[in-house]
Amino acid sequence: MDLTEDLDKNPAALDAGQGLAGLPNSILGMTGAPQTLIQPSGLPVDPRTCKPVQPNQYLKVNTVFEVARAAGLRTAWSDKHPAYSILNGPSGTGVQDLFTPEINSSVGAGDWTTDNTATRQYDHYKVLAVRNEIDGYDHAGTTRVGTPAVFGLNFQTVSTAQKLPAGGYLANGTPGPLLASALDSVDGEIGALTAELGKQHLADRTTIVLSAKHGQSPTDPAALTRIADGPLLDGLNAAWRAVHPGSGDLVAASTDDDAMLLWLNDRSAAAVDFARHYLLAQNGTGNDIAGAPKQFTASGLQAVYSGPSYFHTSAADPRVPDVVGVAQYGVVYTGKKSKIAEHGGAAPDDRDVALVVAGAGVHGHRVVDAPVSTVQIAPSILTLLRLNPNALQAVRIEHTQALPGLHT
Repeated sequence: MDLTEDLDKNPAALDAGQGLAGLPNSILGMTGAPQTLIQPSGLPVDPRTCKPVQPNQYLKVNTVFEVARAAGLRTAWSDKHPAYSILNGPSGTGVQDLFTPEINSSVGAGDWTTDNTATRQYDHYKVLAVRNEIDGYDHAGTTRVGTPAVFGLNFQTVSTAQKLPAGGYLANGTPGPLLASALDSVDGEIGALTAELGKQHLADRTTIVLSAKHGQSPTDPAALTRIADGPLLDGLNAAWRAVHPGSGDLVAASTDDDAMLLWLNDRSAAAVDFARHYLLAQNGTGNDIAGAPKQFTASGLQAVYSGPSYFHTSAADPRVPDVVGVAQYGVVYTGKKSKIAEHGGAAPDDRDVALVVAGAGVHGHRVVDAPVSTVQIAPSILTLLRLNPNALQAVRIEHTQALPGLHT
């Protein structure tokens, strides 16, 4: 299930193929229904119905946007791919105004992530959209619709500054110059949003949640080991074919960033064991933060698990990878030398993120030392809106609690 720029009608265009004139500065005219910009031929097909599966149809449970809409509240969001129409939830109607300029579209010599100045410009378009929504308009600022009850945006500026060769952290763990500047940039954009809330007399009625989907690993530049995953998987497939004459490749699909997730054509326990033993036996040479050769062991992995056992799910679940490789700290799978960090793995650098709640519904200025999780944000939003968190199916299934210290 592909949720990237690959699904766009035109992945090279900031408007994903809508055909706006005057890009990039006309981007606020992009549709608030980005599912219309998805190329159906890029979607997977449901074998039961032979129909394409839209991103929102992939979800098994409802979203916070759907619960808010069911209560008669307005919703809006801004993110980085039209494929993020997954936020609409199974109903397909969760977000009324979904603004998703394509971040991996062409600009200059690369895309909006390859130069942090471009990333800041990209994020600023989304800030302008949210400011329009604060003022009671749609994201384009053309139609008065009322300020949403649930709305916000995704910032990419800090993420790219953590990964670009000129960015990242210093040896002592503090942000380097580019990353520090990126943090200041986002701080300024958030300041512009809070100022807009104040201008519209909404500051004392609004709760702001600031968090992240993930961090980046490693934050220690000396720990970085870049490893080309292509040769590892080619070797695994060749070894499988050698002992299974006439068979095809073992690996059907993979996602390798600072973890290794493999879906296999043979989903048996024997095939998973074969992949585990092969990967843990591979040693080789990658490169370090300066691009110099650096040795690696065990394919850069500290452990290899069966996906269903790692995620505690059924062995027949096609959504779950058959093989999960947990990377050694500092390993990033890439055949190039342009990344100094990645995400998707199990390291604390990936999983420990900021979580700040401010404004209405917060009991003063304090630090909560108890363990909390980003999955608690959605039921907290509903609690603050005086809606029932149990209207979220995932909350009922997983018994997720709202964040501590909030009041309505």
